[in-house]
Amino acid sequence: MSTPANARYAGIRDIAYHLPEYNLTNEILVQEFPEWSVDKIASKTGIHQRRISAKDEFSSDLAVKAATILLERHDKSKIDYLILCTQSPDYYLPTTACILQDRLGLNTAMGAFDFNLGCSGYVYGLGLAKALIENGQASSVLLITAETYSKFINSSDKSVRTLFGDAASATLIEALEAPSALMHSFTYGTDGKGAENLIVPRGGMRPTAPSSKSSPTMRGLESNGFDLYMDGPEIFNFTLRVVPGCIQSTLEKAGKTLEQIDLFVFHQANRYMMDHLRKKLHIPSEKFFIHLEDCGNTVSSTIPIALFHAQQERVLKPNMTVMLVGFGVGYSWAGAILNWV
Repeated sequence: MSTPANARYAGIRDIAYHLPEYNLTNEILVQEFPEWSVDKIASKTGIHQRRISAKDEFSSDLAVKAATILLERHDKSKIDYLILCTQSPDYYLPTTACILQDRLGLNTAMGAFDFNLGCSGYVYGLGLAKALIENGQASSVLLITAETYSKFINSSDKSVRTLFGDAASATLIEALEAPSALMHSFTYGTDGKGAENLIVPRGGMRPTAPSSKSSPTMRGLESNGFDLYMDGPEIFNFTLRVVPGCIQSTLEKAGKTLEQIDLFVFHQANRYMMDHLRKKLHIPSEKFFIHLEDCGNTVSSTIPIALFHAQQERVLKPNMTVMLVGFGVGYSWAGAILNWV
């Protein structure tokens, strides 16, 4: 029997990331919120420190640094599409991806756009890159995730200050020779009824909060003009409700069972939530990769940062079957299978 010929499929060639310099440790937070302890923050979140952008440092700055690390290893002249996932763009307009094209010195004969998604954004971005490459619109896509959520956060709101850190990641996705698809079985979900549970009430053109519970005044906060709000219990319940179904749908599309997945890399929300998810899904701990202790919840960058460290630690190896699942703000969720090269 002859071996089927390889075809060209979209696959991840490389990942890099960048964290800003300032390190907001649990010890610093406890000085501001003495009713908490270092151990309590670490035990509830799994986070020991998170990196925070400087006052004059924005999403494009983090993105340039992450992409520069990546492009030192690759020929940037071959990149013909740039996708930026961010909810904290430099401006309402122009598109931050256009700014990045110029700052990175990329070809002007390329496509570039932003899309606004949070914790599910990396999986969505991989799906977009796959479509562009496998229908012939591009051959090399630079997918960047970049967030400076810290600029939205009210300094008196300890519930979110303990969780979120700023970061950017850069992923090079190319048309690679392979016997079968390298990224596949994408599953998506959206439920806008949960929009008010994780929101920047004054982060756009609409001047008022959609509900009283996200109002800084109702929360006893002196507004900073943005005042990111998160209803933690609602986000937790949403996650436990939708992620199992997302995983099942993704497995069914792939024709696989849970046991056939070599590694699970989920959005790194916080340790408490991830432990609950893993136990609920009966995933062995050795197949469930977590990396957030030194950077916190970096929104759309959590999955690529985790993939980078899984590979560095030799937990993620060639020919492994990997499931990615992102979930959160929107509500939005997505799953996919990677055949790691």
